[in-house]
Amino acid sequence: MELGLTTFAELYPVGDRPAPSAAERLRQVVDEAVASERAGLEVYGVGEHHRKDFAASAPAVVLAAIAARTERIQLTSAVTVLSSDDPVRVYQDFATLDGLSNGRAELMAGRGSFTESFPLFGYDLSDYDELFEEKLALLLHLREDGPVNWNGKFRAPLRDAIIYPRTDNRPLPVWIAVGGSPESVVRAGLLGLPLAIAIIGGQPARFKPLVDLYHRALAEGGHDKQPVAVHAHGYIADSDEQAVADFYEPYALAMSTIGRERGWGAMTRPQFEALRSKEGSLFVGTADYVAEKIADIRDTLGLDRFMLHTSVGTLPHEKVLHNIELLGEKVAPQVR
Repeated sequence: MELGLTTFAELYPVGDRPAPSAAERLRQVVDEAVASERAGLEVYGVGEHHRKDFAASAPAVVLAAIAARTERIQLTSAVTVLSSDDPVRVYQDFATLDGLSNGRAELMAGRGSFTESFPLFGYDLSDYDELFEEKLALLLHLREDGPVNWNGKFRAPLRDAIIYPRTDNRPLPVWIAVGGSPESVVRAGLLGLPLAIAIIGGQPARFKPLVDLYHRALAEGGHDKQPVAVHAHGYIADSDEQAVADFYEPYALAMSTIGRERGWGAMTRPQFEALRSKEGSLFVGTADYVAEKIADIRDTLGLDRFMLHTSVGTLPHEKVLHNIELLGEKVAPQVR
């Protein structure tokens, strides 16, 4: 199973520690990706958000900077908000990244967990589902060899268009990223695309029916087995006490901030401890504990990839680097 990290380049202040500037945080992200490769991890992902508490609004640009300093690690968006972007430009960005990285680019297409990009780029939220469906179809069409003829509702038509640059020796890898919608899972399966599931609450075992549904949709679509990945929050330290001491305050701040916007209650310590339990969705603790939890979710869901999202709130850079070291050198060997 592949192991890796994801980030949104978070910019939360914590206690008396101010948030880093966006420029500083982006440079830290590049350093953290380099450290991930050095630790032997297989994949690094950068998300797309368009709000003040995240610095990563242009994942392909950040990933290109990472590509220049790495040689082996897979580089993916986590996710690309395809609904509010132009599939032609998305294809060009990631085909360019693929060339710069010598074939290491991937794209995770999703509808996004926030909605700021829709008014920013002139789209109506009432078209939320239709936008994604049409733009995904075009993106997949653009991967094919030969001229593209396209006519849709949300962009100008294409007539005998070939989009450059092209990827070498393979179509651009496209995953579907979902948050738990059965319709999205079925779409991924019928299209024969790899599936990435964001698990940020509750119990991971409850996603087993969705994974089973995905496999049934793959079979119905006549497709071979495709990879399944999970993205989850977590942090590794030298002791459970240290992991909780480092992670709880930034995590609670971030989740409570987002919760206020969505009408949720503030994150409490009992909720955190329940999520951190063996059955919960938080992977926080020692390398031994986190390895056991990852192995459990791998076996329950039949995973091919697990991506840990550490800076849910903004942790100090040196602590993220130590977390990466532990994930690669302590957790990975046990999981494998």
